[in-house]
Amino acid sequence: MERICFEVNEAQRVSALLEVPPSARAAFVLAHGAGAGMNHPFMDAVALGLLERDVATLRYQFPFMENGSKRTDLPALAQATVRAAVDEASAQLFGMPLFAGGKSFGARMTSHAQAAQPLPGVRGIAFLGFPLHLADRPSTVRSQHLARVTCPMLFLQGTRDKLADTTLVESVVQSLGARATLESIDQADHAFHVLVRSGRTDAQVLQQMLDALARWIEGVLRA
Repeated sequence: MERICFEVNEAQRVSALLEVPPSARAAFVLAHGAGAGMNHPFMDAVALGLLERDVATLRYQFPFMENGSKRTDLPALAQATVRAAVDEASAQLFGMPLFAGGKSFGARMTSHAQAAQPLPGVRGIAFLGFPLHLADRPSTVRSQHLARVTCPMLFLQGTRDKLADTTLVESVVQSLGARATLESIDQADHAFHVLVRSGRTDAQVLQQMLDALARWIEGVLRA
């Protein structure tokens, strides 16, 4: 693991962690959610799991997290950070196929950045829990920009996610056509936790997610 920093703009620099397996076939530029940064155990587990699947990761901080604030960055700054992180990954891993995405807030900001202007070199976007709406307030308004995302998209979504009604997620994915793929994680919530009575464990859920992500990356590369 290599700790690096990169510049978002003249006033902002953020930290990142780069992990590259010996036989890396692609890299995933991984953004964190609104409540926890790149060092959260979930982010650690995703990076380690992808490392074991021959996928490099560059995970990074948004400026608000870097500065210790609890208020997320305004969309323009968050999207600029996504773009800068992709540029940094491209510089660090020259020639390696890139994918981007993240958890919740990081997923949504990545998709907005891609919708505004395609991220250079990014072959696809993966959402580790796309926050389709506010908790228990079903809506698809947050998905409208996805129509402008032309690259492949993967939705990894828990069926108990209060920020993403399952029926609505399915309808959004269907509306996006062949470029969108949905992997439903049975009984998982927005943090990909499962109840004991589900008969599954968080570790099993993580493995399902990572296997699905690795398969999707391989499929996009082959296509």
